[in-house]
Amino acid sequence: MLPLLTDDLLLDAYRSALRLQLEREFVRMLRSEIKRRKLSVPEERMF
Repeated sequence: MLPLLTDDLLLDAYRSALRLQLEREFVRMLRSEIKRRKLSVPEERMF
């Protein structure tokens, strides 16, 4: 859980992680938190 990140920062971190091709497990963790907060997951193929 990443309670200290605002929704906007979480989404920015997810987009950056995809763009920078960071470790899949890190991207999964971010995506899981986005879904837990019931936010819209950005399209991965855009990055």
